[in-house]
Amino acid sequence: MDVAVTYTLTDKNELVIDYEATTDRNGHEPYTHSFFNLAGEGAGDILDHVLTINANEFTPVDSTLIPTGEIRNVKGTAFDFTSAHKIRERINQGEEQLRFARVMITNWVLNKKGDELSLAAKVTEPTSGRVMEVWTTEPGMQFLLWKFLDGKDIGKNKKPYQLRSAFCLETQHFPDSPNHPNFPSVVLKPGATYRQKTIYRFSAEK
Repeated sequence: MDVAVTYTLTDKNELVIDYEATTDRNGHEPYTHSFFNLAGEGAGDILDHVLTINANEFTPVDSTLIPTGEIRNVKGTAFDFTSAHKIRERINQGEEQLRFARVMITNWVLNKKGDELSLAAKVTEPTSGRVMEVWTTEPGMQFLLWKFLDGKDIGKNKKPYQLRSAFCLETQHFPDSPNHPNFPSVVLKPGATYRQKTIYRFSAEK
């Protein structure tokens, strides 16, 4: 598989990521993830960031964190970010899905038709007023608070990444898709070209 990823900074305060891949045998599409803390490096946890996700459904996992194949409505669960909520309001609830992971590692089924570029999520950091929007052509997005951040990894300005000091919003197809025929296919066949676009758009609210 040959994969090309192009990063573009625009005059609209956007980081645009374009993915393109071809293969000489049946393969699976790639994706990547990036960590963010809109308060800045070394500014503590991200629990007061305010998150909205444009998704009415998510893909539950079993105790090994593998998707079960079910697509479940977010209503009445800790995964309902259809309206804006501080992250801390959701991740400390005692739901089974959160206990499995000990943190939030969840794939949302985005509200969209086809592969059009559409808004997946919006995050606001209330102290600084910084805002990040995520736009994507992908059908899913994983919101990830990675449990292995423990201060050992050093980031920008030599600041350590502590637990809950950053989050990911990974645009993607659904995890474990090859084993669930009801999930969108991730198979890339010879002669076809995989293309995906994700935009992280930044602004500030006064």
